[in-house]
Amino acid sequence: MKLIAPLLTTAVLAFSSVSVYSATDAPARSAKPDLVKGEASYTAVCVACHNADGNASIAINPKLSQQHPEYLLKQLQEFKSGKRKDPVMQGMVAGLSDADMLNISAWLASKPGKLGFAKDKEAVALGERIYRGGLPDRQIAACAGCHSPNGAGIPAQYPRLSGQNADYVSKTLHDFRDGKRGNSLQMTGVTAKMNDKEIKAVSDYIAGLR
Repeated sequence: MKLIAPLLTTAVLAFSSVSVYSATDAPARSAKPDLVKGEASYTAVCVACHNADGNASIAINPKLSQQHPEYLLKQLQEFKSGKRKDPVMQGMVAGLSDADMLNISAWLASKPGKLGFAKDKEAVALGERIYRGGLPDRQIAACAGCHSPNGAGIPAQYPRLSGQNADYVSKTLHDFRDGKRGNSLQMTGVTAKMNDKEIKAVSDYIAGLR
């Protein structure tokens, strides 16, 4: 299962192991999640792409462990409805019920996320500048405003980014910018102003954020 996630709002850059949405967009969660069933469903559908504990080792796939369950549930539901386009994910979630998606999201949120690290020393300064302060002269907002200085995000509103795979973050930002992902108008607007160098730098910085 490949959950393409994350990242920037008009007030900040975001990503996903991620998309950005407000609390009013969060899906209803009246039912109580079943973690045992969540693990079983996850093992049956998601393990090949995201590893047994949700910490995907394939660089282009997002880490899902310790992500906010409301965010995960929203993304799964939007894959199923077609609001978020991805042929692989749409096939994976096609057979999942609302209860299955709720259970998977809750189980993943209960698993600890693994820390990552930045690889490009030359880009770290630019990535940190964008993440923490944005680029005001070009109206590119800081990521930290929605995703917090340490990348923990804001539960039920903005996804956790800390330690997310850099290749996944970069792909997500490019997809927002290039119109391939359209389930966050905020992210589409902010990424439209970013160039490839800036996307690469902030993606690498996020990978090492903790």
